Amino acid sequence: MKKIIECVPNFSEGRNREVIEAIADAIKDSGGCTLLDVDPGHSTNRTVYTFVGDPKSIIDGAMAAARVAKERIDMRSHSGEHPRFGAMDVCPFIPVTGVTMEECVEVAKSFGRRAAEELNVPFYLYEESAEHDYRRSLPDIREGEYEGLQERLQDEKWKPDYGPTEFVPSWGATATGARRFLIAYNVNLLGTPNQAHRIALNLREAGRGEDEPGRLMEVKGMGWFVNEYNMAQVTVNLNNFRVTPIHILFEEVKKEARALQLAVTGSEIVGIVPLESLLMAADYYIEKENLFIYEEDQRIRLAVDRLGLNSISPFIPEKRIIEYIIAEEPDEPLAALSIRDFIEEIGSRSSAPGGGSASAAIAGIGVGLGAMVAKLTHGVRRFENVQPYMMKVIPTLHELTRQLIPMIDADTSAFNEYMEGLRMPRETGEEREARSAKMQSGLQTAINVPLSTMRLGDKAWDALVEVAKYGNPASKSDTQVGAKALKTGIWGAYQNVLINMQDIEDQNFKKRRVTEAEKIIQRAESKSTEILEILAKV
Repeated sequence: MKKIIECVPNFSEGRNREVIEAIADAIKDSGGCTLLDVDPGHSTNRTVYTFVGDPKSIIDGAMAAARVAKERIDMRSHSGEHPRFGAMDVCPFIPVTGVTMEECVEVAKSFGRRAAEELNVPFYLYEESAEHDYRRSLPDIREGEYEGLQERLQDEKWKPDYGPTEFVPSWGATATGARRFLIAYNVNLLGTPNQAHRIALNLREAGRGEDEPGRLMEVKGMGWFVNEYNMAQVTVNLNNFRVTPIHILFEEVKKEARALQLAVTGSEIVGIVPLESLLMAADYYIEKENLFIYEEDQRIRLAVDRLGLNSISPFIPEKRIIEYIIAEEPDEPLAALSIRDFIEEIGSRSSAPGGGSASAAIAGIGVGLGAMVAKLTHGVRRFENVQPYMMKVIPTLHELTRQLIPMIDADTSAFNEYMEGLRMPRETGEEREARSAKMQSGLQTAINVPLSTMRLGDKAWDALVEVAKYGNPASKSDTQVGAKALKTGIWGAYQNVLINMQDIEDQNFKKRRVTEAEKIIQRAESKSTEILEILAKV
């Protein structure tokens, strides 16, 4: 899996377009980094940059941005609404894919050490990278802000982790560290900054102090007034969106606002956001309003609408959701072929694609036919009495159809590891042992892939039975073909499991997989028969 780390440096400049663009260009020109978002704020006089890269490239990108800040930002003339204590105020690193939090901790330390030495400025470690518990919280490190930094640096307790202890007036200090994905989120209020701050105090975890904590965990926040919007905002950091999701914060602000007779006019996400957080919001409103929505793009549209994310500027999912931004075209050369080309490729003088890929495609077609019949039944007035059944099975069949498509290519690629082992040297005993281990691992992969096809197909049977019972009778033949196709696809995948099992040396692995596969093939036989018997009576 490709290693991807997100870096979200905040710079104390949100008004000078030339400086903002110079920092952005430095990141873009740094090899291996992809700049995802630049979010300047005039009132805060602060710009949040978001970019991704591998562990080495992400440090290079952060260094390139810091060099520009050293040259172009002077903290002696800075003022803004947001708390800050440095030109590059904070530079967190966040694991995205293929990277652990521990790796991000090391990345933050490497960056802090390197930047402090090259730029000769103070750096503090915070969050997961902190060397001391009392320095874990960013507000604690930044207490007193830039104006109080010179005095604070004289306190041995607040000696920087890297760099000089002397005050650098033009720079200030920087906090860097590793953390979970933080969502910077603002809820708009037609009210005063005092009212917004009152709401923030009621909700944020710290509340008004130890004796009066707030209601929502993992939330930091305050209230302010944004002149360019002519609105107040409850501005928060959701440190763990799985503990306090976006929609819960939004709904709690609405509740507080009603008590103060204030209007909430939507919200905004600063920077980018994980897909999961918006799907969680969509599911909340789907359940709350008893809606039926299963397609991902429609769920996202619902979340954007209910949270009012278009209230300040257009929320474009492709530019704001991290998974969409960094998504690469799937490596699916077979699935991307036309039906004609796929069949001709199977019929060519080549062993791949073969029965395994064909079986995945046939199983996918079988499940897809079931999904089609369910969707054609749903929403039709004369089938209103069966709508609950269709609403239950459509999401399952829709998703399984999508999941089976990649299995077409996965099966053809399943032997790659085995072939790599076959080509390994075998002159010495050690080489033969390594070669055998590689080949055995490759065979297990070649078994697990068609077995995964079987597992996915097996999940569709109960839903397909419901389609047979309650689906549109005019589509009877489609359901029949679907059941037969799914049974055939599972049977074909089963044959690929068996043929690759012959040379497996691990008897426990062999027993577990064969037992599982036999149960699935037996279920396919009984369920397909059940479906055909149901339809014979229609």
